[in-house]
Amino acid sequence: MLAMEIIDVAEFKYRLSEYLAAVANGEEVEIRKRNVPLARVVPAPRPARNRTVLGCGRGSVVVWASLVEPLIPSADWEVLEEEKPS
Repeated sequence: MLAMEIIDVAEFKYRLSEYLAAVANGEEVEIRKRNVPLARVVPAPRPARNRTVLGCGRGSVVVWASLVEPLIPSADWEVLEEEKPS
């Protein structure tokens, strides 16, 4: 880990993009106001790399029914019944 840089709020505001680039490279920056620690900017954790290999599950799933037809007969669906006039 690189050394933490300690700066004043005004300096941080003036050179924000430079300090954010340093943070992106792994450096920590402590921001102080009147020499009192106010905040610390640290690099965000990097997301884990996706290691999925396309096609690795080929042939591992068995489909026993149609994927496009309903599992129950349409006659049993109350939703499909026509409304009777009252």
